[in-house]
Amino acid sequence: MSLVETQGSARKMLADISGAAATVAYQLPLGDQRIDLNTLIGKQIRLQAMGLINCVHCGRKTKKSFSQGYCYPCFTKLPQCDLCIMSPERCHYHLGTCRDPAWGEQFCMTDHVVYLANSSGLKVGITRASQIPTRWIDQGASQALPILRVATRQQSGLVEDLLRQHVADKTNWRALLRGEPEPLDMLAERERLLDLARDGIEALQKQFGLQAIQPITGVEPLQIRYPVEQYVAKPQSANLDKVPLLEGTLMGIKGQYLLLDTAVINIRKYTAYQLAFSAS
Repeated sequence: MSLVETQGSARKMLADISGAAATVAYQLPLGDQRIDLNTLIGKQIRLQAMGLINCVHCGRKTKKSFSQGYCYPCFTKLPQCDLCIMSPERCHYHLGTCRDPAWGEQFCMTDHVVYLANSSGLKVGITRASQIPTRWIDQGASQALPILRVATRQQSGLVEDLLRQHVADKTNWRALLRGEPEPLDMLAERERLLDLARDGIEALQKQFGLQAIQPITGVEPLQIRYPVEQYVAKPQSANLDKVPLLEGTLMGIKGQYLLLDTAVINIRKYTAYQLAFSAS
């Protein structure tokens, strides 16, 4: 008997957490439907790519998804697909060459947070202040701590560049899905890293103004729990472009990954794909 059966254009999973010790609640958007996933852990699920991808911006049919859901023309023109999204320190807004200055004003010329997260180990990252704690959950962080508030995306990228000389800025997805990381003293790590980067941060404050880069104090690390019954000893990533059908028992959800007993799958990678989903 089918518990769920639907299909539609996929988006990244929606995640909600209420309270410091709550478990993340996940929904999978497919078209107009939202599938509550936590209740399906332990159930048999089936996920199939229907062979159709529609650009998340213009709706154009595309054979390949660029930058997680865009067609090639949109990928080459939209500001949210520009090189500075992945490398914010390369922002060129100040040069007058932003693809869309109004978009840049809204999303880049606004407060950003530099943070530390413990996902597959300690890492540094940046996000808009409005994206906390969503960004941390999407990365599968078990602990997270904001450490600096920065006036623009470019400036936050410059600070991140200083810190990643001393700590990773990427998550090891295999380690992420093998189990929980060892707990860290996040407050002590903050002090250690800010001390190592002190000269560079002070130089940036001199360049952009003291108020542009300010420490965040008086905040405790957030502890995040994920709905995982069993982790994967040797994670193997599903590829719906090569094998369009994935079936197995859903053992858990972490970050943007579904953990099945047959393979793991990064749902965000398949943004804009028409997917059919069922559970029994």
